[in-house]
Amino acid sequence: MKRFLTVCFILSLYSAEAQQRGTRSGQRSFTPKKLTGQVLDEDTGQPLEYANVSVFAMRDSSLVTGGITDAGGMFSIDIRPGRFYAMVQFISYEKRIIQGIAIRRDADEVNLGEIGLKPDVATLNEVVVTGEKGQMEMTLDKRVFNVGKDLSNAGRTAVDILDNVPSVSVDQDGNVSLRGSENVRILVDGKPSGLIGISSSGGLRQLQGDIIESIEVVTNPSARYDAEGNAGIINIILKKNRDNGLNGSFTLDTGYPDNHGASLNFNYRLKKINFFGNYGFRYRDTPGEGSSFQRYFSNEGTTITDQEFDFERSGLSNNVRLGTEWLIDKNSSLTGSFLYRISDGNNDRDTYYRDFDISNSLTEETLRVEGEDEEDINREYALGYSKTFKKKGQKLTADIQYRDNTEIEKAGIVETLLFTLDNDAALPPDQRSDNREGEKSWLVQADYVHPLSESTTFEMGYRANLRDLQNDYLVETLTEGVWVNETGLSNNFRYDEDVHAAYAIYGHKMEKISYQLGLRVEATDINVELLQTDKSFPKNYTNLFPSAFFTYTIREGSSVQTSYSRRIRRPRSRSLNPFPFTIGDNRNLRTGNPDLDPTFTDSYEMGYLKTWKKATLFSSIYYRRTEGVVQRITTRVDTVNISMPVNLSIENAYGFEFNYSHELTDWWRVNGNANLYRSIIDGGFSDQDFDSDTYTMNTRLNSRMTLWKKLEYQMNFRYRAPEIRPQGDRRSFYTLDLGWSMNVLKKKGTFVFNIRDIFNSGLYRYNTVDEDFEFESTYRRRPRSFTLSFTYRVNQKASRRERNQRDRGNGDDFEMEF
Repeated sequence: MKRFLTVCFILSLYSAEAQQRGTRSGQRSFTPKKLTGQVLDEDTGQPLEYANVSVFAMRDSSLVTGGITDAGGMFSIDIRPGRFYAMVQFISYEKRIIQGIAIRRDADEVNLGEIGLKPDVATLNEVVVTGEKGQMEMTLDKRVFNVGKDLSNAGRTAVDILDNVPSVSVDQDGNVSLRGSENVRILVDGKPSGLIGISSSGGLRQLQGDIIESIEVVTNPSARYDAEGNAGIINIILKKNRDNGLNGSFTLDTGYPDNHGASLNFNYRLKKINFFGNYGFRYRDTPGEGSSFQRYFSNEGTTITDQEFDFERSGLSNNVRLGTEWLIDKNSSLTGSFLYRISDGNNDRDTYYRDFDISNSLTEETLRVEGEDEEDINREYALGYSKTFKKKGQKLTADIQYRDNTEIEKAGIVETLLFTLDNDAALPPDQRSDNREGEKSWLVQADYVHPLSESTTFEMGYRANLRDLQNDYLVETLTEGVWVNETGLSNNFRYDEDVHAAYAIYGHKMEKISYQLGLRVEATDINVELLQTDKSFPKNYTNLFPSAFFTYTIREGSSVQTSYSRRIRRPRSRSLNPFPFTIGDNRNLRTGNPDLDPTFTDSYEMGYLKTWKKATLFSSIYYRRTEGVVQRITTRVDTVNISMPVNLSIENAYGFEFNYSHELTDWWRVNGNANLYRSIIDGGFSDQDFDSDTYTMNTRLNSRMTLWKKLEYQMNFRYRAPEIRPQGDRRSFYTLDLGWSMNVLKKKGTFVFNIRDIFNSGLYRYNTVDEDFEFESTYRRRPRSFTLSFTYRVNQKASRRERNQRDRGNGDDFEMEF
């Protein structure tokens, strides 16, 4: 904020000086010349963004003009012919004076070359900026949510944090949706990551929120990004610091239900070498509950099963991420990192079944108890190279990554017959399962940006993603004292996926209009093998994915963008595995479908962005047409309900999204989001029509106040409207979170206390309807919770000058503003 005010002040001086000079002397017109150069950190050679360049007349030292540097440290200033000197300044650096600048009439440009600034050691550690980023930053192509600014995120996992992000929702199973669609791609620092795990929902539950810096939401990605994800991309940015010396923070938190943990984020920089890392551990014991009232219709009448269950997910997880960045020279750097996560969990579930006959009389009552031990180990190795060139905006990046993930789940199941009218009923047998899942993958990527001119850019890149996944699942039943393999449930599953992609993007920027045209080609080779039955399901296809973006700047602070992209959603490995994932509830099984085909989406969007001094508005209308949309359909086989994903026909989704952020006063900020959409699905499966037409909405409202200059108070309200689905509907629900924070120890420490879902109203309610049955179900993923955390910072303050965007980005930002 301080830097912003400084820039505004200098620009206002330029404007005032120009007006005065024009009024005094009626200055004659001239053809503007260019004064250019690049401002660098003298010690590291890194570009300095937002450095101020002021130009003064030699004759009387009057201020003539000036400007600020861009992300590459470059500046370009219009100037008249004459003799001048320049002063270059950047906060916490020593200013530098450049004398003897001569602008000749016969020269179009004068380049000052590289200008090095020395860090001001005396003031470096004293710089404090009172302004700070808000919870939400909006641009036309993406929205950035700074999760640390949301007090309700303290002590939470990635699943909890994503469920608090506007336009994003998480269902009862931990599956993430964007604008009502589960077909979303989740990345970490712009790439697939071992932190997500083999199953994204399971991995996100283990990913600690303390190491997350921000979350980027891209609803209509360009050809630069993976085409995977029909609804868009969610990019999780991890904390990473580049400040000189030793810097870091340490966090302790505790909560109820049991939620205890600690985390450490640090970096140590010595000129051209930067060491960084994160470590965290957490113990959680989260209870949940659910129910399902099931009616079954037949010619004889209606029978009923009343099912209730409660569960506990508990366990200890540890994750460590270490890396080194070598600034080879002022234009290139090499970064290597290693990630390791291990978690041991226990999942216990008690399920009660009460069966009623057609006369509504209780015939049987059963208790099924499952105890599961789970161990996850994730390893990730990454190496990245980045090089910038003298030409502004020219950049080359290359990355290679290897991941090795394993998950082992062992469960024991005991079923007890509590009551029965059948005296000859056999006692339910004990069962056990052993599920071993492993994934190995390679990622190779290279991207190059080449400016053809000051207003035109060409970009191209290549990516290869090679995955090898295996799943061995053994189910055994205790029969007459001997464990017998259940061949109908056990399986050995293999999944190989190779995706090779290349893209090219052309962008051009005029005075008020800019456009970007891109094309991506992806060749996919997938093979699914079921070793138990000696069956294979190969799928090979090559597809083109165009993208187009057109932006018009109406006036300063007001712009509109129209965009188009084509996307794909490949079936996940678990969606292709025809065997059950778990048998904890053996009357309701979830399986995959090896015949599942990819879905393709054409996405159109028009967005309007308006910024004021203390407010930002972003609104958009969008339309998505999806071919082969995937929905889970439940069918009844004998006495078992089987839920399986199938390709239906077409989905047409229309929507309007509204985001608004306003700093009402110096002590009160509010932001809100609403996403209203209509989804029309037309399709069929197994000689049945599964059509739906729904109007629904998701909305959030956040209010944050600073009281008595020390205490911050936050309220976060969320509402999700009812939704009609092809085989039933989902009911509405709402939640309210409250949070408080206070800085202590001269702002080196911060206490945060929050209450999540204060009314305990976050209950999922949904119905499933078919010709032969009807289910009314509820599910509570977590109850009301309380968390207290304390963070202590080393060589940091609660508010400090902000690094430029590239320090926390993924390196994939497009150099031109679209």
